[in-house]
Amino acid sequence: MALSDDDSNELDETKENAKESAESAFDPVSEPVVLAAAASVAFSWYLFYMKGDKVHGLFVGLWAPTLLGAANYFKNLRVTEKLDAGLSFQ
Repeated sequence: MALSDDDSNELDETKENAKESAESAFDPVSEPVVLAAAASVAFSWYLFYMKGDKVHGLFVGLWAPTLLGAANYFKNLRVTEKLDAGLSFQ
């Protein structure tokens, strides 16, 4: 079954829109949670190695996966809401 020129153009446009949506979905530099997680790891290393405070260093180091897990949860909620609204990602 061959696609007509109109169908082919519409399919190409849909693919391009999906690609743009995927590219703009996550920008690690603009996400404050990612920056906070990276800062948490750096501060953890400082406490653990430079200050010698291993307990607080480990505690602060656990902030990073907690922050990233919470961000992932809320992002999944937004995606689920969009899916429930009718598969429209625009």
